[in-house]
Amino acid sequence: MQVKIHQSWREVLQQEFDKPYFENLVAFVKNAYATTKVYPQGKNIFNAFNLCPFDKVKVVIIGQDPYHEEGQAQGLCFSVPDNIQIPPSLINIYKEINSDLGIPISQSGDLTRWALQGVLLLNATLTVQAHLAGSHQGKGWEEFTDNVIKLLSEKKEHLVFLLWGSYAIKKSSLIDRQKHLILTSPHPSPLSAYRGFFGNHHFSQCNNYLSQHAITPINW
Repeated sequence: MQVKIHQSWREVLQQEFDKPYFENLVAFVKNAYATTKVYPQGKNIFNAFNLCPFDKVKVVIIGQDPYHEEGQAQGLCFSVPDNIQIPPSLINIYKEINSDLGIPISQSGDLTRWALQGVLLLNATLTVQAHLAGSHQGKGWEEFTDNVIKLLSEKKEHLVFLLWGSYAIKKSSLIDRQKHLILTSPHPSPLSAYRGFFGNHHFSQCNNYLSQHAITPINW
């Protein structure tokens, strides 16, 4: 199965691409793009991987689903292009960064700058039908992204996993806590941010951990 993905990822994921479930997933996704409106654009499905090669990953942030309205999804969890209004969850992420590290709140919702520094912005499901949140769940994407998380845990050391909300926190069972730092808190959405996302200090903790292991911290 040929997938347009960075060569560093192809080398570790080729076994996934050759599995029957992935072939079925590709068939489903191709049909969905051919018959319905799907986000992100096809060229951006693996954007998180292409902007952040396997050997460069330092931090993993796990989201659930791509944004499902016009112009928002770009293949990076929590991120939207420059000209799009910043979503409420990302505003709250910026507020916590400001409170934690004193970094001014960004006026751009585009997190490409994080990805290029080694932050893998991974949604559990990589495609979605327009206006229908969760519409491509249960089709094989979660099996694929769970195996990505397992491979990162097995093959790398001293990664930081930022798991926000119950859905992401469940992924901690895939990660070796002896080798990596797992930071968990409520989700940054307006519904739950006040229950412990604000004040979690995840961004300073992340950078302190990276520094302790002689890894360049993230400029959040």
